[in-house]
Amino acid sequence: MILVTGGLGFIGLSTARRLIDAGEEVVLTQYRVPRMPDFVKEEFGKRAFVEQLDVTDGDKLLDIGRRYKISGIVHLAQPGLGALSPADDFRVNMLGLLNILEAARVWEVKRLGLASSIAVYGGENHGPFREEMNLRPFGSYSIEVYKKAFEIIGSHYAQRANLDVVMLRIAGIYGPLYHSMSNLPSRFVHAAVKGEAPDMHGQDVFADDEGDLCYVKDCAQGIALLQLADKLPNCVYNIGLGHGTTNRELADAIRAVIPDAQLRLKPGKGPVVRSNAHMDVSRLRQDTGYEPEWPAAKAIPDYIAWLRAGNQQ
Repeated sequence: MILVTGGLGFIGLSTARRLIDAGEEVVLTQYRVPRMPDFVKEEFGKRAFVEQLDVTDGDKLLDIGRRYKISGIVHLAQPGLGALSPADDFRVNMLGLLNILEAARVWEVKRLGLASSIAVYGGENHGPFREEMNLRPFGSYSIEVYKKAFEIIGSHYAQRANLDVVMLRIAGIYGPLYHSMSNLPSRFVHAAVKGEAPDMHGQDVFADDEGDLCYVKDCAQGIALLQLADKLPNCVYNIGLGHGTTNRELADAIRAVIPDAQLRLKPGKGPVVRSNAHMDVSRLRQDTGYEPEWPAAKAIPDYIAWLRAGNQQ
């Protein structure tokens, strides 16, 4: 049975679906907001079980292990960007990490997957970004800082406690159940479905800027493959599409379904842009057989269909 913290988040739910399809049972933690989307609803109470959890509550976390036979953990829970004070952000991230690492030790799990991020490559001016790159020893914003801390502390704790800990460097993820509207694909898709222009808060969007935009179903595939692999020769893996998607390609995919979508792009590249700003997924492909299945031209129609079916997220 796999524990997925943040399991009712949009990456968590898609990961749960993938794990269940692979024959696993899952325990999904929620902090406040319950969700029960149709694509996994029939599994609740059968192969998917929900527990309320604040990851800073170590006793409650360990109690989950007394009631379920947890064999693996995928730690996806994290506070929203800018949602907490600096002190509370530190407490939730770092005390939560400590509690998860200690639970993994006590339960003697086969593997603990820790969610990291493409943000750790901040400061790298050129891609593709590879796992063996030497990263700068500081961060310009909280996600970069805490994910680097997760990797350093998590790997040290793993050595001390003889744990199998895998770092999941996750790309920019979009798709069904994403709700914060922080990323460009979701802003564009939601606005197009509503027949509105996206609110870009006064920022220009350049046609030839690109990023590693990974559909949530591909992300879930990568996480599940890493979690369930018998043996892994590495402890850090990029999870993404494996190539860049330009804003022009994103807009074209939307207009192929919604021709009158109000998407304004400025020509060329922006003044601050990194070349080949995507992650190399060769290691993940070689060690697990991962193959991304959802490029923008396929993912965007699926996302639009999800929203048009009456789903609001």
